[in-house]
Amino acid sequence: MYFIDTHCHIFLPEFDNDRDGVIQRALKNKIDGFVLPNVDSSTIDSLHKLADQYPAITFPLMGLHPTSVEDDYLKELDLAENWLNKRKYVGIGEIGLDFYWDETFAKEQEESLRIQLGWAQEKDLPVVIHTRNSFMSTVKVIESLGGSHRGIFHCFSGSLEEAKIAIDLGFHLGIGGVLTFKNAKLDEVIREIDLKHIILETDSPYLAPVPKRGKRNEPAYLAYTANKLADVFSMHRDEIAAATSANARNIFGI
Repeated sequence: MYFIDTHCHIFLPEFDNDRDGVIQRALKNKIDGFVLPNVDSSTIDSLHKLADQYPAITFPLMGLHPTSVEDDYLKELDLAENWLNKRKYVGIGEIGLDFYWDETFAKEQEESLRIQLGWAQEKDLPVVIHTRNSFMSTVKVIESLGGSHRGIFHCFSGSLEEAKIAIDLGFHLGIGGVLTFKNAKLDEVIREIDLKHIILETDSPYLAPVPKRGKRNEPAYLAYTANKLADVFSMHRDEIAAATSANARNIFGI
């Protein structure tokens, strides 16, 4: 059984020297689908280039990442919306709120999120949500629009209570390398969640799982997270592949 990496940025410069090799290594490790969330205007060309090179296995998203929200965010959003009207994307992303470093553009981030959630409603597309030090603020924005969304809380590493809130809103939990981190104790949370609410991701080139922690992450390393998830649920890895890939296909329509 094959896996889908539901969140990887393999179009970024970190992969310029071996992008084709990265994809081939992933295929050898039974990862045959790559969902590509956009970052901002600076990444659109490379995102499209990769998607056009591998149209059968790459699935692009369009959106504006919260850490790219600055004074010119409305211009960035206009560009993203224009692209949404010109070509096919399987969702809106990566969008959300990030208050980890500072909250200088907190209001702008919230407005950007609100606007992009509106696109998802208009186009009936799933959303990929980035939330860092901002879970309940993100939830409030989603709820303010009626809560009629679907998609993924990307890189979920929160509490069981937060997991249940996300699921009640109609979202899946994106589980990546953090699951393998000993001190994260994410396995204790995930053990209480039905597998039907979980998808797998890498967030390449970030957050590589153990035993690759600290190195550049890549889709092939999804295998380590899958193995850990299989241990958590006491299931065979093929069962994990079948369930999480089916969840991903249902979310993105791929």
